[in-house]
Amino acid sequence: MDKAQQGPAARQAALAELVLAEGSASAAELAERFGVSLMTIHRDLDELERQGIVRKFRGGVTAQPSGVFESNVQYRLKTMRPQKAALAERAMRQIEPGMAVLLDDSTSTLEIARRLRLGGITPLTVVTNFLEAINLLADQRGIRLVALGGDYDPLHSSFLGVSCVEAVGQLRVDVGFVSTSGVHGGYAYHQEQHIVSVKRAMLDIAARNVLLADHTKLGRVALHRVAPLSRFDLLLVDDGAAQEALRDLDEHKVRYEVCATAAGTREGDDRAGAT
Repeated sequence: MDKAQQGPAARQAALAELVLAEGSASAAELAERFGVSLMTIHRDLDELERQGIVRKFRGGVTAQPSGVFESNVQYRLKTMRPQKAALAERAMRQIEPGMAVLLDDSTSTLEIARRLRLGGITPLTVVTNFLEAINLLADQRGIRLVALGGDYDPLHSSFLGVSCVEAVGQLRVDVGFVSTSGVHGGYAYHQEQHIVSVKRAMLDIAARNVLLADHTKLGRVALHRVAPLSRFDLLLVDDGAAQEALRDLDEHKVRYEVCATAAGTREGDDRAGAT
């Protein structure tokens, strides 16, 4: 079917797929590509913004995050995959058979779930509120899966809210793996308050906490402080991190490891601030 002849629902689905793939686009460009008027495109983008899939700005639309807007999970699943894989590979060193492991609803920790699915470390108990991880591990032998309930949020593909926080509080785990949207000045940040409350509860139940942050998150802030970096026993970052960002971690005495990506040229190293 010609794009100009698509109905609104089909056109909006195609628009969402395009913006999620490309990150951002101008309204004029989209109108031309879909063969419709600017007014029609703006109506479509208004609907996609209402659904939380994209964020409009003057003259265009984006799926990329800002200080107050977290990207849709479908966009996050496609970004920084080699870097997230490098963090997950290093994170696996923290896991031993018999442990209880917590994974938050980030696409960084989803890479850990992909590796746990291979079954090399069992038996394990895995606790998570992320539907993507639940689906990956639900039929995995040797893994006892504890799915955290709550209000389902389709934009994050996870369970959140008061009931999720309460469910988290009833548990204790050996190690928790968490990711946030920004890391700067000795704090971890996130854009959305209902996500922050769940992450804070998760930090409280883990004997050890590990923060996964690809290099694009260093030096960034968001609306809400999640926790001081001192709440984490280890921060994992990929080797794309700028020296200035690493110096900021050193100044705040953060223990971190730089993880080599598949295309990286540096070996991963372990730093513990000034210690």
